[in-house]
Amino acid sequence: MKRISLLAPVASCVFLVLPVYADLAPKKITLSDFPAAAVEEVVIPVPSEIFAVLDKMGNPNWKGQLRSGKTPTPEDRARTALLLGNVIADGFVAVEAEDAERVKELGREVLTLADAINVRKSVITRCKSITDKADQRDWKGVRAEFDGVLQEVRSAMQELNDQDLSQLVSLGGWLRGTEVLTSIVQNGFSKDGAELLHQPELVNYFDRCIGSMHPRLRRNPLVSQIRESLRKIGPLISQGGDSITLEKVKLINSLTRDVDQQIDHGVQ
Repeated sequence: MKRISLLAPVASCVFLVLPVYADLAPKKITLSDFPAAAVEEVVIPVPSEIFAVLDKMGNPNWKGQLRSGKTPTPEDRARTALLLGNVIADGFVAVEAEDAERVKELGREVLTLADAINVRKSVITRCKSITDKADQRDWKGVRAEFDGVLQEVRSAMQELNDQDLSQLVSLGGWLRGTEVLTSIVQNGFSKDGAELLHQPELVNYFDRCIGSMHPRLRRNPLVSQIRESLRKIGPLISQGGDSITLEKVKLINSLTRDVDQQIDHGVQ
């Protein structure tokens, strides 16, 4: 297996969230030590562990990373899947911000988007539990439920033979998570923070996923645009933290922010 390093809020079972032991977070990031989730040949660090390291590196403004407004329900199933990944990623950010109301809103949005791609039944219980645990301020429990939502959605899609849409959920979450990560890193730039973006194998993995999708999906304007962005991001993060400058972090942030806005608002 190849090991990559990234806050990847979703890639297959990326949201396999383990308890966060923030007090044990190392002063320097050693990505090979992170618990990880395996997706085919790619190994992905657990996002909550990276959040813990980010907290040790400073005091991230998680509330400042939250998006406001109601999430649309697109008619385009590809965009809906990407948006579902985005929203699940936002759920983890809302948990870090300890914003109970936003967590509950995102739980409801997950249910609506899951309904639009015919997997509502698989997440009803999880979404109700998200609301209950947010009311109790049980943040570890909410993290576990968002993790469960992703796994349930992917399992349901596999049963429906919708592997392509399942990959788009993963990709949508990764894009939103990378936007958040780069925003935090550029606000308090350090080489250790930049090292979290060293992720060439994961970028290549998503590029291959798009390349193997049904031609109709590959020709989708939004999916095509995302693939172009992946191919711009790849060279920026291929050589590790020492070569990932503040300028590169800002460019990655711009690229991911642009496509996330397209996912949220539609291709103009």
